[in-house]
Amino acid sequence: MSEPIVSVFSDHVCQLGEGPSYDPGTDALFWFDIVNSQLLEKPLAGGALKIHELGQMASAIAIIDDKRQLIATETGLFVRDVATGGMTLHTAIEADNPVTRSNDSRVHPCGALWVGTMGKGEEKGAGSIYWFFKGELRRLFSDITVSNSICFSSDGALAYYTDTSTGLLMRVACDPATGLPVGEPKIFVDHRSAKGYIDGSVLDRDGILWNAVWGGSVIEAYGPDGELVRTVAMPVTQPSCPAFVGRNADRLAVTSAWSGKNEKQRLLDLQGGMTFMLDIPVNGRLEPRVLIA
Repeated sequence: MSEPIVSVFSDHVCQLGEGPSYDPGTDALFWFDIVNSQLLEKPLAGGALKIHELGQMASAIAIIDDKRQLIATETGLFVRDVATGGMTLHTAIEADNPVTRSNDSRVHPCGALWVGTMGKGEEKGAGSIYWFFKGELRRLFSDITVSNSICFSSDGALAYYTDTSTGLLMRVACDPATGLPVGEPKIFVDHRSAKGYIDGSVLDRDGILWNAVWGGSVIEAYGPDGELVRTVAMPVTQPSCPAFVGRNADRLAVTSAWSGKNEKQRLLDLQGGMTFMLDIPVNGRLEPRVLIA
């Protein structure tokens, strides 16, 4: 097998790059610098990077329609007007809790959104994972320290998530029609003895889960049985989240971060915070649109 090609997609350095999502309508990648309250946008085919100042921490984006996006922020879900950048609160989430912010989120094939929260200082058990569908919000899992790795099988029958602090990647059966869990979560991958921490993930059409290993300098791919099937070396120590990109969803974009590093550590990780493109064969899929009403 030939070596995968890893290239810099954007050399803009994010303190905490996260939440990449591809928009096939504009052929652009969106992602966030969470702690600096910025939404970033860049066309895959080249062109200038756009930086949108949001005024609050935000971590995830989903497409509602050609004119609107849904943004997960530290106070809730906001509808963003693509043309003007205007943000309107749709559903508050922990808006009265200054300790927490949004983190990892993803859209289920039915149009429901799972959105995670966490403490801004990674306070133990401060976060939760919520289900949002057509205006309804429910808490699915509580006592979460760092919500991450939310992704779904293409038929909507399985969901994956982690509390990064546990080192355990969980899998739970879902109702394909609603995206709600059915049954109890079970351990899919036990990462406690491995290097690094489970961060963001995506699941391809073959049931392969691609995970960014924070502190591990790799992307790891796990088969449907939870066995490690591939490791892709990254030029940064803290890759944070992958996303399928391209109109055929056949490549991976990966965000990264320098957050938590001192000056000496940053000098040893000069590309930390940049966003990368992985030209490796993946049978990815485009993100579903989120249903807000």
